[in-house]
This record gives sequence, structure tokens and C-alpha cells, in this order.
Amino acid sequence: MARFDTSGIDDIIAAVTRMGNGLEEVGDDMLLAGAQEVKLSWGLAGGMHGHKKTGDMLASVGFPKTPKDVSGIRTIDIYPIGKDRKGVRNAEKAFILHYGSSSIKGSHWVDDADEEAGPRVQQAMEDIFDDYLNRR
Repeated sequence: MARFDTSGIDDIIAAVTRMGNGLEEVGDDMLLAGAQEVKLSWGLAGGMHGHKKTGDMLASVGFPKTPKDVSGIRTIDIYPIGKDRKGVRNAEKAFILHYGSSSIKGSHWVDDADEEAGPRVQQAMEDIFDDYLNRR
């Protein structure tokens, strides 16, 4: 579903790399802060689009506690985890509600969530970075 990574902020990463030790941890903290904002937006967008029959799928949206390395880029995936109380995979429900099926029109609610989260993600990441700079 949604993936948030460090591509596109290469200049910041280069500046951070020149600054010294502990920067990978700061980058991970920035990713985690951004992921939290995206998670909140998924809940809001899902509710606005009426995708809250039981709330299981929206409540399951999450991300790992540690970002991973994909081809040298730190990344974190945000998506509905697990199954609902009836055993239906939450990620599958989110996919169908987003893209639709032969009997359900897709609402593209994840696109709306990700777009809405953008400014808050940027601010959260900048706050983490600024805190790091102020501690040096």
C-alpha cells in the first residue's frame, strides 16, 4: 500500500552525513515520525470515505518499529496489518476499497490520505531534524 522512504531528500541526507555519528538513528526517527502522520491520515480518510463498518481495518493500519534498507534507501511501509474478526485480511479490504472491484467502485481513499498527510509528514520530519541540530 503506502511506502514512505528517504528518496527525494538526498540533499538533506548528504548534509546530515557530513555532520557525524548518530545520523542513521535520526533518519530512522524522521521516518517513524512521518509514518505516524501517514497512519493518522489513513484513519481520517477511511472515515471520511465511509470505510469504517467495524473499524477493524482502519485500526489495523500500522508500520514496523524499525525502518528497513531497500537498495540502499531507508524505507518504512505503512499498511493495514493482520485480519479482521471474520478472518479477512485487512490489507485486502483496503486494496479493494481503494481500487474497487467488479461490484465496488474504488474511492482512492489512500491517495487522499497520503496527499493530506504530506505537509504534516514534512513538518514532523523537520522537527526531528531541528531537534537533532539543536542538540549538537
